Amino acid sequence: MLKLTKKVDYALLALHHMGYLSVGPLANAKEIAETYQIPVEMLAKILQTLSRADIIASENGPKGGYALSRLPEHISVAEIIQAVEGPIGIADCVTDGGSPCMQEDTCTIRTPIEQIQQRIRALLSDMSVADMHHQTLTAVVGP
Repeated sequence: MLKLTKKVDYALLALHHMGYLSVGPLANAKEIAETYQIPVEMLAKILQTLSRADIIASENGPKGGYALSRLPEHISVAEIIQAVEGPIGIADCVTDGGSPCMQEDTCTIRTPIEQIQQRIRALLSDMSVADMHHQTLTAVVGP
């Protein structure tokens, strides 16, 4: 089954929160974790990963926290997934850095799998945190 991991789910929730729902300019891990019932330690690790990938910025100190490093429309879902989980791929043989395929010389489905892979990557690259927010609003409020 092709699905997003919990870590990616949590990262998307946290970034949406920082971009649109945070009360102040900075959101802290505890606030986000409590809002979405996410384990604080797991969220803290995810936020550190996103910070290392320059998706969010962190500020230390008692009034510190996290904020998006760019506008939400400039942060793609693909970038988030790659930061948290590594290369996006539906099969090892078409994933960047994937393991070598034993059937490479005889494979008859590699080209269609590569096309599916490219379409999934394009979809995720074209969708931003802002797009997710607008779709959420449309679902809640209606068109």
